Amino acid sequence: MNRQDIFDLMNSNPAFHLATVEDNQPRVRGMLLYKADESGIVFHTGTMKDVFKQIIKNPRVELCFNDFKKGIQIRVSGELELVNDNNLKDEISEHPTRRFLKPWKESGDLQDFYNTFAVFRLRNGIANAWTIERNFSPKDEIKL
Repeated sequence: MNRQDIFDLMNSNPAFHLATVEDNQPRVRGMLLYKADESGIVFHTGTMKDVFKQIIKNPRVELCFNDFKKGIQIRVSGELELVNDNNLKDEISEHPTRRFLKPWKESGDLQDFYNTFAVFRLRNGIANAWTIERNFSPKDEIKL
């Protein structure tokens, strides 16, 4: 697989698992990708959530995407950056796949929305593709 194949798989399978660490304890949860491309892997959460606090304390994470139909798993490790861009937050919250954000954005003080809606980006990650056929083969690290 090349970089574009990996981005295509991620965008076609936007539900992924995110691993963080809290007090030396791994934490994993499902997340929803906004987009993955040459500029990075972008997703969001709320500042009131434990995952936000874990990332702020330790931005080193791993993401795991699966294409169950093709039997491919992609794991990406790297460091997240907090993106404080209200234009991007507007773009995300107005996207048809993010209708669930509209009540949050429109429920009160817009500044509160911008301060509590956290967008993260992973750039320059290292991806590993796994298939059952390559189960015992050495890892092929792909720089994103």
